[in-house]
Amino acid sequence: MPFYHKLGKIPHKRHTIFKKPDGSLYYEQLFGTIGFDGMSSNLYHEHRPTQVKEIKGSYNVAPKIAIENNLKSYRFKGFQVVPAPDYLESRKAVLTNQDCTIILASPQNTTQEYFYKNADCDELIFIHKGSGKLRTHLGNLDFKYGDYLLIPRGTIYKIDFDDENNRLFIVESHRPIYTPKRYRNHFGQLLEHSPFCERDLRQPYELETNDEKGDFLIKIKKNKEIFDTVYATHPFDVVGYDGYNYPYAFSIHDFEPITGRIHQPPPVHQTFETDAFVVCSFCPRLYDYHPESIPAPYSHSNIDSDEVLYYVDGDFMSRNDIEAGHISLHPAGIPHGPHPGAVERSIGQTETEELAVMVDTFRPLQVTEEGMKIADDFYHKSWLDHKHE
Repeated sequence: MPFYHKLGKIPHKRHTIFKKPDGSLYYEQLFGTIGFDGMSSNLYHEHRPTQVKEIKGSYNVAPKIAIENNLKSYRFKGFQVVPAPDYLESRKAVLTNQDCTIILASPQNTTQEYFYKNADCDELIFIHKGSGKLRTHLGNLDFKYGDYLLIPRGTIYKIDFDDENNRLFIVESHRPIYTPKRYRNHFGQLLEHSPFCERDLRQPYELETNDEKGDFLIKIKKNKEIFDTVYATHPFDVVGYDGYNYPYAFSIHDFEPITGRIHQPPPVHQTFETDAFVVCSFCPRLYDYHPESIPAPYSHSNIDSDEVLYYVDGDFMSRNDIEAGHISLHPAGIPHGPHPGAVERSIGQTETEELAVMVDTFRPLQVTEEGMKIADDFYHKSWLDHKHE
């Protein structure tokens, strides 16, 4: 859960007169979610933020579904997604349902010609390769390998990359994304047993304030379409704001793993949550220290959720033939567990260097046409003993 943040110039009280040096008024905007009940920030603009000059048209970006009802385990080779110059065109939806969409992207260029706003979803962007700066109307954040960027819905942003070698794992969520509630007290503070704390969350530190009029293109995603919308003033014209609703960054390398004498279940790795899915971080850690422990995870049945694991780096102990950038999908309805030989190999091991991001959805995921382009159609047979093949 984000905590109170203040950046730039704000008046002493909300909804009161706030004058520019020339005596005219700054324009206040409440930027919030869930009506007036969710997190919000009060923004102060150089110009009215309501000046839409033109809506040029729209185009459909809904994922094209290849498998609507899936009961098959898949492996997707994420680095086979072809790099593309444009940020939005580079985004390829691999898996989707009514709650979220899982996207891979390999953009080569910064977003120079337009601003982007996702009016439908919070976006959680994991930086697998690349570095640069996320620029938003609520301030800027530097990012690098291993960072999660959490961008609340409605945020207007650009991304500046340092070079062309970028790989992103993106989760779009129709539900607000929060930190796990079991790690927070009733005030929202992260507790002592949490695997991270507020010190690890990086808030926007740099506010770009542009006092410009003209034609400014904002690509706005709304209900699976992108609208080319022209604003009469620069979207980054905020002189200050305060509140709880803003983008922030968290590095997977700052997640402190919870370990035990015997194998710990996936919830100890939880990093973010919604009421429709959770996100977990699997990080380098010591293995279980019971003298007879089996470090490899036990087989378990996904009755209530589809499991998606995005492999980032290191040695993935429970899987055979898995590389960085691969995604495994283990759908609800059938059990899954370590590959043949993985349990035996794990015994006596003392630590792992694996790094991975997991998304568990509570409703089934559909496989897209873009997903099938990079799918291993035989992955579901990889648990068979050779004598059963």
